[in-house]
Amino acid sequence: MPLDPASPRFARQRILAGFGADAQAALAGAHVLVIGAGGLGSAVLPLLAAAGVGILTVMDDDIVAESNLHRQTLHTADDLTRNKAESAAETLRRLSPDAEIRALPQRFEPGKTFDLLLDVEVLVDATDNPATRYLANDTATIRGIPLVWGSALAYAGQVGVAWDEKGVDYRDLFPEGSADEGDTCDVVGVLPSVCGVIGSMMATEVLKLLTGVGEPLLGRVAAYDALTGRTREIEYRRDPEAPRPGSLEERTAAPVEAPRRTITPEQLRTELAGPTPPVLLDIREPWEAELVQIPGSVFIPMNLIPERIGELDSDAETVVYCHLGVRSARVLEYLEQNGFTDLRHLTGGIDAYSAKADPQLPRY
Repeated sequence: MPLDPASPRFARQRILAGFGADAQAALAGAHVLVIGAGGLGSAVLPLLAAAGVGILTVMDDDIVAESNLHRQTLHTADDLTRNKAESAAETLRRLSPDAEIRALPQRFEPGKTFDLLLDVEVLVDATDNPATRYLANDTATIRGIPLVWGSALAYAGQVGVAWDEKGVDYRDLFPEGSADEGDTCDVVGVLPSVCGVIGSMMATEVLKLLTGVGEPLLGRVAAYDALTGRTREIEYRRDPEAPRPGSLEERTAAPVEAPRRTITPEQLRTELAGPTPPVLLDIREPWEAELVQIPGSVFIPMNLIPERIGELDSDAETVVYCHLGVRSARVLEYLEQNGFTDLRHLTGGIDAYSAKADPQLPRY
């Protein structure tokens, strides 16, 4: 049975000033694609489903881990090791049984993006990943639809709307490469209620865009600080003289990295099984190493690298790894600056290695 915008479920929305039956019908006929069913997605998706969005597509290639559960409330302990998109879709179908809920257990990546948006009105980036956000922004730009994005880290978060047809997109706020990619939730943590606040604000922006009610956050970013309870607004605009990529291929082209600076999980597995395996340098925190480690690793936490650098052979073939591949990239640069000549870091970190190369290693 298709979703009925006249259902008593939506009575408290229809009576809102400026909303009415037309806005509710617009939601029922809309298709929204949400990338990410983690902390932000766990707030965005249930609100959109409950509000009466007719078609919701959930896209995520990750699996549910125990460390997710404090903030990723779409999932429970019974969902551990399940794909997040499929787990989320099951929850959403119970919440909105008449809506069409689609699960895509795959990554949003170049070559697999444009066709997904052919009948989508709004794209939502709930991954909090800069590389994915640039790709989402650029794909939405080519498709001519708005992107709602959010970020949550530690005690703070941000929300914005990128819509090139209306004069601003994410590149106007953060030109390529200028967004901070250093800290992640696995490094500094995140307060779960921050994900709830930011995700709720993101859902509100989606509902405003679909119904025409209110003023979207175009050219503005709402920044929330949980420690003070304050929200402030940051305005930005397009620089007409700044160079901009044109075609989808130009916009979604992956940055080229020197071929010897990275190694994939599959490549590392092959090399570790070979006659001359590389040195493995684990630079995570002690509590992380206690959970799981690639066998044979040398363990030196990232903050101790400067004082213990003498323990490492600067000429040895070395692979640096962390949890997700962010910290290891920074350590690689530091070691290169200090004379190391044969370095690579593991793309996706031990999390990707566990998923793609050695499923027996636990994920966290």
